[in-house]
Amino acid sequence: MNRQTDRRAARIKRHVRVRTKLRGAGGRPRLSVFRSLHHVYAQVIDDVRGRTLAAASTVEPDLRKGLGSTSGAAAAAAVGKSIAERALGKGVEVVVFDRGGFPYHGRIKAVAEAARAAGLKF
Repeated sequence: MNRQTDRRAARIKRHVRVRTKLRGAGGRPRLSVFRSLHHVYAQVIDDVRGRTLAAASTVEPDLRKGLGSTSGAAAAAAVGKSIAERALGKGVEVVVFDRGGFPYHGRIKAVAEAARAAGLKF
């Protein structure tokens, strides 16, 4: 194994550990965040029904328009604001935050803070 696969395996291990404690129910779905080197993705998921209620990412053309880079904290904040607006539009006000095994820092933190500022409750 090389360093990249070691880091990925460690993140997946942390994510599994986090997911054993988190469960997104109908009244309180899970806000799952994933970050890659170039993009940030967020989904609001109802784990009971196995459905994605809302999604946003920096891959979307309308979100990319106002951004210089799709991989920075500003882009992550735009995703957080967008996912909050879409979730509130679907009637979801309270969520459980799933950091996906990533440290609560940088882009992951930016998504969470922007979603809170836009009206989503954790």
